[in-house]
Amino acid sequence: MKTNAIRILESKNISHSTIEYESNEDEIDAISVAHKIYAEPEMVFKTLVARNEKNELLVFVIPGNFELNLKKAATASGSKKTELIKVKELQPLTGYIRGGCSPIGMKKLFPTFIDETAQLFDRIFCSAGVRGMQLNLSPNDLLAVVQAEFADLI
Repeated sequence: MKTNAIRILESKNISHSTIEYESNEDEIDAISVAHKIYAEPEMVFKTLVARNEKNELLVFVIPGNFELNLKKAATASGSKKTELIKVKELQPLTGYIRGGCSPIGMKKLFPTFIDETAQLFDRIFCSAGVRGMQLNLSPNDLLAVVQAEFADLI
């Protein structure tokens, strides 16, 4: 199966691989996914979407075993404050569902920030854009493809 995220990576000749796993509604969090793909939770990055005081959408990609620090997210994005969007808003705004939200291939290219700990690894995991599939790629390649920046987010 090819998702939009995979098509984008292929069109830019970015080295990546995918790993599929059994997915169910109760185990879509990044820590559960890490166990299913036999990866360390700090290498499986989750994608969170937030809104700032100007109603702008922002994307934050953080290790699965951490919570987003909203104050650090605001600082990184040059905002006064940030708050996570509601789950029901996710699909209409990004095209992705909870548990299958990839930072690659959203409806628009939103300002994106990747936690700086991603740089500790040669390769990290993030959603391929559907539940049950993860991408494995270089954090620098992810940074380039979504025009992101590394920041202290956790």
